[in-house]
Amino acid sequence: MSCDNVLVLAGEASGDQHAAALVNELKGLRPNLHVWAVGGERLEQAGTRILVKSSELSVVGITEVFNHLRPILSAYKKITRWLSNVRPNLLILVDFPEFNLLVARKAKALGIPVFYYISPQIWAWRQKRVKRIKRLVDKMAVILPFEKDFYRRHGMDVEFVGHPLLDSVKTRMKRDEFFSQFDIPPSRRLVCLLPGSRAGEIKRHIELFLETVVMLSNKVPGLWFCLPIAPGLQDTTLSLLKRKIEGFNASTGPEIYLVEGQAYEAMSASELIVAASGTVTLEAAILRVPMIVTYKVSPLSYQLGKKLVKVDWVSLVNLIAGREVVPEFLQDNASPEYLSETAKDLLEDHRAREKMISGLEEVVRSLGDPGAAKRAAALASSMLDKATGTPMDLGAKS
Repeated sequence: MSCDNVLVLAGEASGDQHAAALVNELKGLRPNLHVWAVGGERLEQAGTRILVKSSELSVVGITEVFNHLRPILSAYKKITRWLSNVRPNLLILVDFPEFNLLVARKAKALGIPVFYYISPQIWAWRQKRVKRIKRLVDKMAVILPFEKDFYRRHGMDVEFVGHPLLDSVKTRMKRDEFFSQFDIPPSRRLVCLLPGSRAGEIKRHIELFLETVVMLSNKVPGLWFCLPIAPGLQDTTLSLLKRKIEGFNASTGPEIYLVEGQAYEAMSASELIVAASGTVTLEAAILRVPMIVTYKVSPLSYQLGKKLVKVDWVSLVNLIAGREVVPEFLQDNASPEYLSETAKDLLEDHRAREKMISGLEEVVRSLGDPGAAKRAAALASSMLDKATGTPMDLGAKS
């Protein structure tokens, strides 16, 4: 009985989640599957063998990468040696383009097929990279509706599989149950804070978020606040975050509740979300919760990015809608004054809230139907058939 050997590269928390769902679906199609990965807890729970932890690689910003060169190079050497020794039947890339495409080049040199699930956002900046991707990637599975046309225009083999968040964004308790868990009175109004899922994001945003809480509490008395802890945070970052929140709570300001393992429940129970731009904005959209989006990078990264970025918005919600559905406050405009005043308006203006919720529903409808991981797994399985020369009967074991 032959074995299917697959390497999955997922370099950050959201990619780890989506990659794990894909692996679980692929195992259902190919029971004799052996999977190794660059990933985190979700992929490990899916039964993969972790070669490098994704938390060692996850950085954002052009200049920030230089501070992480040593672990990135170490991971690259380890993975490429493994590729040369094992020669898996398929390499699956999940987002995280800079590192993943380096590994893909090695895979192609070794004759290993490459499947890309969840496109890098090259349509936003450095679009010329599509030529490199076309050269290195055999098949692309995209999750945003406009991406299929982009890649088809450049002659790539691409399929739109829908968005995986439609399957994973679910709550396990109602608002009153969540409130009861934290002894929050039912009459209170909750605001959810999401400063990011990476160490650098949290360090850059946490003071901004805390200052916004203070200002917003003065503008709208009686608010309560929660901050879900992103999964996969390194211990040092988690300790820093907890110290910041404990110090803030010990002051005379309003209390912020740290929430572990119940991010969607916290978001769904909130009247408003203040979020660092990222996948979480789409999660909030699926939950139909009004939001404000903000983001900061190093000054040099921002100046370089301004010259390279080709889109009008940074949040996925606005990019998919093709217009501003949610307000964005970036870099110099990412101030507690702007954030707190806009939050006040959204908390007090019923029409503005309803208009935003209507826009969020429009965005969610455009994401397709649930089952993205299942459709992506079928594409990957087809590639394995070609690589191994043993077509699978989906009702039979290999």
